[in-house]
Amino acid sequence: PWPVLNVVKYRSLLGLDQRWYRNETFSLNYDPEEGLQAAITRLAGQVSAAVADGVVVVVLTDRDISRGKLPMHAALATGAVHQRLIADGLRCDCNIIIETGTARDAHHFAVLFGLGATAVYPYLAFQVINDLHARGALKGDLLRNRKHYRRGIRKGLLKVLSKMGISCITSYRGAQLFETVGLGKEVAELCCPGAAGNIDGAGFAEIEADQQSLADVAWNFGQPIAQGGLLKFAWNGEFHAYNPDVVTSLQKAVQSGSHQDYAVFERLINQRQPAALRDLLKLRPAAEPVPIENIEPADKLFPRFDTAAMSIGALSPEAHEALAVAMNTLGGNSNSGEGGEDPARFNTIRNSNIKQVASGRFGVTAHYLVNADILQIKIAQGAKPGEGGQLPGHKVSAHIAWLRHSVPGVTLISPPPHHDIYSIEDLAQLIFDLKQVNPEALVSVKLVAERGVGTIAAGVAKAYADCITIAGHDGGTGASPLTSVKYAGSPWETGLPEAHHALVENGLRDRVRLQVDGGLKTGLDVIKGAILGADSFGFGTGPMVALGCKYLRICHLNNCATGIATQDDQLRREHFHGLPEMVMNYFRFIAEEVRGHLAYLGFEKLEDIIGRSDLLEKIEPLTDKQRCIDLDPILASAGVAGPQGAGYRGIRNHPHDRGELNARIVAELKPVLEKRESAGRQYEIHNFDRSVGAALAGEISRRYGRDGLDGAGYDLEFTGTAGQSFGVWNTKGMHLRLHGDANDYVGKGMSGGRIAISPHHESSIVAKRSAIIGNTCLYGATGGELYAAGHAGERFAVRNSGATAVVEGVGYHGCEYMTGGTVVVLGRAGSNFGAGMTGGRAYVLNVSESFERRCNTELVTVSKLDTAEGSADCARVKSLIESHVRYTGSKWGQRILDNFDHFKFKFRVVEPQRSEAESTASRVPLKVVG
Repeated sequence: PWPVLNVVKYRSLLGLDQRWYRNETFSLNYDPEEGLQAAITRLAGQVSAAVADGVVVVVLTDRDISRGKLPMHAALATGAVHQRLIADGLRCDCNIIIETGTARDAHHFAVLFGLGATAVYPYLAFQVINDLHARGALKGDLLRNRKHYRRGIRKGLLKVLSKMGISCITSYRGAQLFETVGLGKEVAELCCPGAAGNIDGAGFAEIEADQQSLADVAWNFGQPIAQGGLLKFAWNGEFHAYNPDVVTSLQKAVQSGSHQDYAVFERLINQRQPAALRDLLKLRPAAEPVPIENIEPADKLFPRFDTAAMSIGALSPEAHEALAVAMNTLGGNSNSGEGGEDPARFNTIRNSNIKQVASGRFGVTAHYLVNADILQIKIAQGAKPGEGGQLPGHKVSAHIAWLRHSVPGVTLISPPPHHDIYSIEDLAQLIFDLKQVNPEALVSVKLVAERGVGTIAAGVAKAYADCITIAGHDGGTGASPLTSVKYAGSPWETGLPEAHHALVENGLRDRVRLQVDGGLKTGLDVIKGAILGADSFGFGTGPMVALGCKYLRICHLNNCATGIATQDDQLRREHFHGLPEMVMNYFRFIAEEVRGHLAYLGFEKLEDIIGRSDLLEKIEPLTDKQRCIDLDPILASAGVAGPQGAGYRGIRNHPHDRGELNARIVAELKPVLEKRESAGRQYEIHNFDRSVGAALAGEISRRYGRDGLDGAGYDLEFTGTAGQSFGVWNTKGMHLRLHGDANDYVGKGMSGGRIAISPHHESSIVAKRSAIIGNTCLYGATGGELYAAGHAGERFAVRNSGATAVVEGVGYHGCEYMTGGTVVVLGRAGSNFGAGMTGGRAYVLNVSESFERRCNTELVTVSKLDTAEGSADCARVKSLIESHVRYTGSKWGQRILDNFDHFKFKFRVVEPQRSEAESTASRVPLKVVG
């Protein structure tokens, strides 16, 4: 049963037979004279004694509050009671039920369960629903509304569990999978000793003072209720860094180009009330400031500035291109995001220098990859760690669908993980794949700030990445789910120093460019980021606001009032007025501000302050809570000797594997490649020969673009066992034939050509019963053909969006997240086949008559192959099997052809259910908001 209780379930629980389910209720309200810490300790002792005496259902309630009393926060009480019962060996003897008014949204419930609650009854949330319904503010049936609330909380909790890699609430309960920021040690040790945290802060006294202030307001009936404004700005509500004054002042500055106007924006940000950890730090002035004319010019600073990854699809084409034009003109870098890019922009000023490779692999082809200066692997996003990106169907226009090799109107979901990365070695393999196809590009890996990110960063550097981005929690929340806008991710001020220190201590810092992004706004943010270890700086929201964004947080609705975050032609045409010059003015202002701060610090170059945490000091605290915050972990020295900073020194982080077979193939084929002539070659291959074909794909794409070798081709024949990523990024004109077998990732990201794999002629294996290629083959493929006379491993054709394949069996999760292409499976398919599949078609030979039970039918239908005479489906299947036999010599394929009139009745067709595109077409157009 789901542990978010309604009133019926709650009362039923308390009404169970007391002989076997004895319950006792404990109040969370206490006399302030007792003190919060003493009250929580007393409560934990009382509960432990009761459970030892036979109580099975423990109810902790804050419902009986009265004037003069204060409530213990339900989360603190739950954690303390749970820990005390564990210490006394009694936790398994009872259930902890929380009756509280403090649980409203999914995060509140997640905290209670994570701290040990068995179930929660949110009485006040239900009372609010009752009140809204009684006043007519909430339409529909009351019971249905209450049910919808519970369902919404359930979905939110499942999302949280999913992000943490947990499948059931039992495993999450008491796991304390949290990171604390600004919570005192005394509180953490009593209530959540398992939660990670390196910034100490508020203790019991400060928390109790907050509760007392809240009580004073609550019992003063003449004082109005605060407006809130947690998600969106509200006057006199929660403070927002991008409030209307900030937005309008920045837009005025970039439109006028006036330094006076920018000074207003700068003052609003740099002199605001502390809203981020960096606001609690100030610069130490130099004894003798440097004259401004001696500071490095702005042109030297621009290459350190990037616009953050925002995809075309999330943004309108006009806004996306404006960012690229601005950064290319200045000498900085724009980031394509994960949605691919129009090839018409390549080799022009509209090209995004940074091309992102995310888990969905949308638009990732060899041609896309060779047109980049930096290739960024997005492991996670600061605004929503643990989640993949999602583009709603109403934003997938025909142009966006073409770029992403998908279908218009269909929601596009990136998987939470990269399915070719389950270890640091797998990450090293992807980095190697990218360096083989584009050896001139730097490879970047985007991580999120979290406890332990330093160890991860060191591993990434050892995996031969050239750049590492540490993304903070407060960036990119315009279109994020509500469960991610708040309470997800950590401040970059904690993750950046940890990553910098780990790289320095491991002797890796000089070969890796460390970047920070997430909420950067001014030159002071850049200076503080550099002092804490960053070489370069990513800006997302700032450039968007400069282009005209009003910060309405409706990016996901395709209804943007400024034409920036929409694919609606009319909104873009009538409301987008952004110019590249506006973005350029913004970065010019930042650069000049950085120069001013460098002069104040006494340094001529930004690189000289990188990692120099001694240049920061704490501000005078304004509140008791600020006084408690311990910033020493941020300001700790990384052990850098001398006055110079410790940053990136431009050393290329080359892998030890030089890809010798790839180099040999390119060298031998270069003469005919330049003449666009066909050729054939034969090679022996070994399991240490990785990413074979990638370098040639890069050479072809660099010369001949997206269409590859039109009318010419290279027939490359290999004998032996191929290493990882055989045929990765394969493009048109490349025909690879392997006699032997191959490891994981065969045909990953292929956009054309053909790969055929068959057992060695001396092999005695029975191909149709044996694996011939490994896991995650054809991942993110957009075209081409793959034939394998044997079984494929797990996640075959995951995120396939255009390739055609024939194999003789697949493992678990076949055709997962598939959006296009055709797959024929001439044997057993493992469980969860077709999960998340929204496009393309699969034909599976149902030999054991049990395939339907192993198929995930949430988004797909399974039907019998149309065997009527003249059936296009039947002819298609037969034709593909004929090609399979022709290229691999498959005996099993030949047997099926010889008896096709028998086998055709055993094929099952897997295809998406009625597409979202059909549903979207009938929707009423959205109105403009703003």
